Amino acid sequence: MNEHERDRLLGKLRRASGTLGERVPEQIEIEGESVDLRSFVFECDQLETVPESQRERIEGTLSSLRRARIRRKRRIEDGEIPVEEGERLVTEIRGIERAIRALEALDEPELGEQVRRDDVRRATELRDLARRLG
Repeated sequence: MNEHERDRLLGKLRRASGTLGERVPEQIEIEGESVDLRSFVFECDQLETVPESQRERIEGTLSSLRRARIRRKRRIEDGEIPVEEGERLVTEIRGIERAIRALEALDEPELGEQVRRDDVRRATELRDLARRLG
């Protein structure tokens, strides 16, 4: 792979919209072990809250995914691979990033819930201010 091709591939990874439309890979090899990544992310996403027993497993998977993403990116940066393999790695990296974002978002409330919490917080602050002034 020449320098221009390597820069093009790395540019694909830098784009903020790079993961739009990408799917979490069905399976991926991480640290020599095959992981059913899509089903794991789906199972976690179905949880109302993340129990402590699952949290450790999710954090471990996130760490492994981050390391896998870095290793794949370094292979592209080194440029010692064919362009076709670089393209495949870009697709894998985008899928890994999609999985990372999905797993990181598990503790974030849905937008409607977040708005409701903000409204309650503001109403409480207003009530407290009225009590202090009144």
